[in-house]
Amino acid sequence: MENGKETIEQADQEMLVRMVMDGFRRIIVHYGAWFAEVEHQVGLDKALAVEDDVWQASLGNQVDRLGKTLGFASENGVPAVLKTLPRETLADLIEKLSINWLANDGIWFQAVEKRFGMGDAKRCNDTCWTRYSPFEAARIKKLLDLPENGGIPALKKALGMRMYAFINEQSIEEAGDNCIIFYMNNCRVQAARKRKGLADYPCKSAGMVEYPTFAQTIDSRIRTECVGCPPDVHPDGWFCAWKFTLEE
Repeated sequence: MENGKETIEQADQEMLVRMVMDGFRRIIVHYGAWFAEVEHQVGLDKALAVEDDVWQASLGNQVDRLGKTLGFASENGVPAVLKTLPRETLADLIEKLSINWLANDGIWFQAVEKRFGMGDAKRCNDTCWTRYSPFEAARIKKLLDLPENGGIPALKKALGMRMYAFINEQSIEEAGDNCIIFYMNNCRVQAARKRKGLADYPCKSAGMVEYPTFAQTIDSRIRTECVGCPPDVHPDGWFCAWKFTLEE
């Protein structure tokens, strides 16, 4: 049986490149598998705290090791070159990452749908949102240093930092001292379907998980109501709308 060093010594250039890319793939999947299992074993809130510890410990090690091989400097777990890029380039990078995130979500959905049908794809999609939406809210909460009970003002800031916010068009209407209505005015997914002459994708079941868990992670006192979301009929000005109310 060959060991790893012997395998590398015998591999040609193309195989080595493929092995490098597959290494990144395995790290990503293993990281996600750990998060999913910890969430299953100890609950989402505790899993979010553990993941934060893991990321802080793991990222610096990984970036530093890669930097030594590839010849780039790192500072506190971040490639130093990122800090030298113009604001416009960083903004464009954030947009491209957001598009990649959405495309990755769609590719997963289509792959499951192709093999097992729409029902299973929707069920997998909705369940993913039970983990991803509060995870994204927790990350934004930390990035913006939002208070534990920041109420509607904190939620408004957080909604503007979602991956969706960088690639879709959205707006917020004040509906009282402790209430807002959030509108997804233009959705890349639904707009693409509309251009193809297809009906709206019925995303309400996902939204009923996505938006309440996001809002309650920002502030547990916030309650979410669906104003309208496909397959609901909606006006031309928005695809979905959600009402958030702070309940004292």
